[in-house]
Amino acid sequence: SGGIATGRGMAAAFALGAEGINMGTRFCATVEAPIHEHIKQALVNASERDTNLIFRTLHNTGRVLKNAVSDEVVATERRPGGCAFADIQPLVSGQRGRQALSSGDVNAGLVWAGQVVGLIDDIPTCHELIQRLVAECREALTMASALAGAPDAMAEV
Repeated sequence: SGGIATGRGMAAAFALGAEGINMGTRFCATVEAPIHEHIKQALVNASERDTNLIFRTLHNTGRVLKNAVSDEVVATERRPGGCAFADIQPLVSGQRGRQALSSGDVNAGLVWAGQVVGLIDDIPTCHELIQRLVAECREALTMASALAGAPDAMAEV
C-alpha cells in the first residue's frame, strides 16, 4: 500500500482502477502529525534514496528512513550467515522508534518512511495537503482525458 504523495500519483492510481489510495509517509510531514518537528524536517530533506529496506532476510521487508539505526540493522542482516531477529531486536524495538519520533533525534530509532519521501518538500496542514492533492489529481485526470480524446493535444502540452 502507499507509494502516493502527490495528486498526480493519486490520479495514476485512479486511472489504473483504484477506488482510493493509502498515504502514510506524506501525512507524517503535516502540521498535525504527532511527531517532532525535527523528524518532519528530516522527511522534507530526504530524497527517495534516503531509505533502507530492513527485515529482508527475515522475509518481512519494511522501508525506513536511512539513519544510524537502520544502517546497523542492514549491516547486521548482511553479515555472513545472516541474523536472527534476536540479533536486531534491541535496534528495532517500537520503544526506540517512539523515542525518535517524540524527541526529534532521527538516530534514536527507526523512522518508517517510503520512497515517496523524495516527493515531500513542505509541511502543510492536513487540510492544505488534501486540497492540493485533490486539485492536482483533478488537473492530471483532466489533462489525461483531453489527451485521450484529442490525439493532437500532445502538441499543446
